[in-house]
Amino acid sequence: MAIGERIRFFRNLRGMTQKYLGTVVGFPENTADIRMAQYESGSRTPKADLTENLAGVLGVSPLALSVPDIDSYLGLMHTLFTLEDRYGLTIEKGENGVSMCVDPRKGKDAAELSEMLNAWAKQAEKYHNGDISREDYDKWRYNYPKYDENSGYVKVPSQGLSDKMIEAFKDRLKND
Repeated sequence: MAIGERIRFFRNLRGMTQKYLGTVVGFPENTADIRMAQYESGSRTPKADLTENLAGVLGVSPLALSVPDIDSYLGLMHTLFTLEDRYGLTIEKGENGVSMCVDPRKGKDAAELSEMLNAWAKQAEKYHNGDISREDYDKWRYNYPKYDENSGYVKVPSQGLSDKMIEAFKDRLKND
């Protein structure tokens, strides 16, 4: 989620209007809602000091509003929290450590993410069982969804293959 979507999410979670939030962070009352709408829509990006003020009013860390840096532990944690909010990701502590789950019944986004994670789990299982090499596993991961037979993404043939198919079936196409 972009920063504007996060602002909107937390504003709605707190039951605030755009006008109220805008005035509390210091915008004039007659333009407060317009300014907040601009930030929430992404047409404007708040500077660091405004992000700090918004976070304070919304009762969250500025990291919860910002687009997280997943190369830091804190950024990664806030990414996971966003996945919980948006996709229904849950975390469970069990006898083998901590696991993350997605309940596909939590909505369309959760169902889509669940399907993708299941495809990943299938490939990981093939790798761990020795059915595919590390090279094949990495090829699948780093080109996803290109090599995923179960994904709903359309795989378009190359232009060369398409031209050859048209040439091969040209006579049949004329007769139909």
